[in-house]
Amino acid sequence: VAGGKEGAFRFMNALEIVKISNNLGDAKTIATHPATTTHQRLPPEQKAALGITPGLIRLSLGLEDPADLIADLAQALATV
Repeated sequence: VAGGKEGAFRFMNALEIVKISNNLGDAKTIATHPATTTHQRLPPEQKAALGITPGLIRLSLGLEDPADLIADLAQALATV
C-alpha cells in the first residue's frame, strides 16, 4: 500500500468488513501488518530480503460474500 506504515494503517483502519488481527486462520477475513506483528522482530535487512515492506498488508480471506469484500477493500484503498 502506498504511504508505508502510515498508509497501511490508514487502509486497515478504513476496513469495515475485514477485521484487523495478529492471528491468522479464521472463518472471517482478516488483515495483518507483518512488519509490526508476525515479523516485527526481524532486522530491517531480513524484512527487506523477504519483501516485508512498511506498506505490506497480508489478507487471509474468509467466508464473507466476495462482492462485499471487494467493495470493502476498494473503499479502504480510496483512503490511502
